[in-house]
Amino acid sequence: MIALEEHTPEDRAARERLDARAEAMLERTLGWARMNTGSWNTDGIKGFAPGLADAFAELEADIRLDPPAPIETVDAKGHSHEIETGPILRVAARPQAPVQVVMSGHYDTVFPPGTFEDIKDLGEGRINGPGVADMKGGLVVMLEALKAFEASALKDRIGYRIVVTPDEEIGNFASAHALKDAAQSGAQIGMTYEPAMESGAMSGGRKGSAVYDIVLHGRAAHAGRAKEEGRSAIAAAAELALGLETLNGAREGVSFNVGRIDGGGAVNIVPDIAVVRFGARAPDAQAARWAQGEVERLMARALERDGITGHLHGGFYRPPKPRNGAQQALFEAVAGTGRALGLSLEFQDTGGVCEGNNIFAAGVPNVDTLGVVGGRIHSAEEYVVTSSFAERAALSAFILNRLADGRIDGAKIKALMG
Repeated sequence: MIALEEHTPEDRAARERLDARAEAMLERTLGWARMNTGSWNTDGIKGFAPGLADAFAELEADIRLDPPAPIETVDAKGHSHEIETGPILRVAARPQAPVQVVMSGHYDTVFPPGTFEDIKDLGEGRINGPGVADMKGGLVVMLEALKAFEASALKDRIGYRIVVTPDEEIGNFASAHALKDAAQSGAQIGMTYEPAMESGAMSGGRKGSAVYDIVLHGRAAHAGRAKEEGRSAIAAAAELALGLETLNGAREGVSFNVGRIDGGGAVNIVPDIAVVRFGARAPDAQAARWAQGEVERLMARALERDGITGHLHGGFYRPPKPRNGAQQALFEAVAGTGRALGLSLEFQDTGGVCEGNNIFAAGVPNVDTLGVVGGRIHSAEEYVVTSSFAERAALSAFILNRLADGRIDGAKIKALMG
């Protein structure tokens, strides 16, 4: 058996092909980055999607753009609304192949139109631009790695399903079902194309993430003439917010953050509406259940106030993705593959979340930072390291080669999920 660190003819061919494609990968990324796809820019997202589908049509696969489910939002008055985003790209190839992989990525960014649109060459092999790392560069890496793999004699050994989403930066509320369906269609391994860290390190364990809106209703009254007749929703919200913040440090690894309170109006009116918007992070499923229970307890306490009613929206939209036996085995296989490329890959635990959390929750071990190397993501200083296009595309192609020829045993790794 050939070791993970060694090269096969398929490896050498993939590396040669991808080195030659480095400039084309960068140019496609910059072209995509010039098109604004902020998560709430529906027109921009819908305009971008057909070109994305055309690019993935370069694969030997079935391509379709599916309409998303609507996303529920809660306005400052506590009213629920449904908003539609752009289509979900689904790609499927060789569903009867002995090895099955689920791959994912997103084409939305955190940048609304007019906020960050320039592309700048920073020198020293770095280029600054919106989404160049997170994750239009990652999508290009995914596509080119697959094209390199499909040029080899191993291609019939692997089937794959790809889901590219329009709403990852706002929680995958419209596309979570597509990720779950793809993961549970026989996938042994998951590959997601978030950017690697500035050091080149990759993500290991990830916390789970929750987003909540608690709507509280009180009773309006004239604050001067009849203060006693009013029931302040903001007073109830303030007590709730303080209770949430007090939970920080109560359980290891769990955090809460109240980001915003909407409601009220003129100071001579007792406020009859407040919306408390907050997030939570938890390292594992048990901790997430505890966090959910504490949220429900504090809300119940708020509703015990005279004249206060309310309702809760949200929860743990991304379950925790802790290290387990399957994840560790996959990380070791990826690290061994990296050594074949001269890479010394490290896997660092993080509080950040991504679609890898969803795929793990669907029962599939995955590595979720297979994209380009970059830094300062979610800021106007976001940049990509240009040399990482060929390097990281080769890493994915080598992983696919090893899954196909048995040097990485995907079924054995998945079995460790328990």
